[in-house]
Amino acid sequence: MLRDKNLIPLSHQHQHALALCVRIERASPIPQNDLGAWQAELAQLAQSEIAVHFAAEEQIVFPAAERFEELKGLVKQLVSEHEDLRTRLANAKEGGVSSDEILVLARTLSTHIRKEERQLFERMQQLLSIEELGILGSTLKSALQNDEESCLLPSATTRLRPLK
Repeated sequence: MLRDKNLIPLSHQHQHALALCVRIERASPIPQNDLGAWQAELAQLAQSEIAVHFAAEEQIVFPAAERFEELKGLVKQLVSEHEDLRTRLANAKEGGVSSDEILVLARTLSTHIRKEERQLFERMQQLLSIEELGILGSTLKSALQNDEESCLLPSATTRLRPLK
């Protein structure tokens, strides 16, 4: 199913994060002397997009989804995953993570995003009316308007690597 236009801003942010996850996967195992560059990029993404993104989902999308009994369990899982990801990102920002931990973070984030896209967003598009999706989209637009719409450019260290 195509993504409803009202959810596209969140999906675009998901694409930014997934691109980083792919780069981490391809760079792994990350050499010790490159960890700082990766940690800095994770910290920048967390600050520029993820914090506002998580807040928008938790304050706008998740309450709309929880109106439907079948989505309550999924929303509970996603909130728990947000808490775990915040902790992992904070650890990365503080510079206290290993190459393996960065890879686990990338895989955890990727799995989380795919769950939101494939399960939550797909089902919400089926359950919400066009009018409800429009209201959701307007509310999201307001919540995300001050978000830094930045295309984070990887450093020489964190650029995309060819498949091994």
